[in-house]
Amino acid sequence: MSEQENNLEGIPEPEVLVEIDGHVAQITINRPEVLNALSRQTLDLLEEAIDELTTDDNVRAVVITGAGEKAFVAGADIAEIQELDSESGRQFSERGQALLRKIEIMPKATIAAVNGFALGGGCELAMACDIRVAAENARFGQPEINLGIIPGYGGTQRFTRLMGYGKAAELLMTGNMMNAAKAAELGLVERVVPEGSAVKEATDLARLIAAKAPLSIAAIKRAMDASQGDHAPGYVAEAAEFAAIMDTEDKAEGIQAFMEKRAATWKGE
Repeated sequence: MSEQENNLEGIPEPEVLVEIDGHVAQITINRPEVLNALSRQTLDLLEEAIDELTTDDNVRAVVITGAGEKAFVAGADIAEIQELDSESGRQFSERGQALLRKIEIMPKATIAAVNGFALGGGCELAMACDIRVAAENARFGQPEINLGIIPGYGGTQRFTRLMGYGKAAELLMTGNMMNAAKAAELGLVERVVPEGSAVKEATDLARLIAAKAPLSIAAIKRAMDASQGDHAPGYVAEAAEFAAIMDTEDKAEGIQAFMEKRAATWKGE
């Protein structure tokens, strides 16, 4: 082992990795030991990557994925959510919403390569991308209801837009997960591919799109986004509801029960 390699031992890898190959960039959430959960630090690093790629004229398409084969992103950091009150909860929600909105409107094609669990904040991150390519072992869901809280990064809004009110209500209110095939049937996923091939398939698709006229891609995104109407009221309402529920006994009980791996006892308080 060289002296340089020896000096690098014990230095953790960055939580967000960025690789650029030609006109395609790949962002990897790199916390496999916690199923790529989104901490505040991870969100900061992800935002830095998005800002840099947005202004990089060489990059025309971006693939977002998670390290390993178990998870895309399995949610937000539960320990951080446990500490939130109504004021910090609103800030937490608004901060995540703003970042995912940046991804949604960046003038490049964005493709989520979902290689495992995409739950909570991870499902919200995938939904903020233009296209979702999922491995057969992928699982999607917004299980916040099981913690006594609600989605805070736009999940109530994008779930409803992508799948329709009824299906979104069923999944948000039960917290049930769905497999990749069911997600494709409901319109959440565009392509289902064999396990282990989501990144390759997403990258191939990104290269195909990156070969097209970049100004046209940006214009298509702006026009499609305009078709969705005014986003603001729904996100404001979600952040307000997320904030209000942070001070409830049920939120405290739900997260404590999750930590203790037991069923929660809800009081409606």
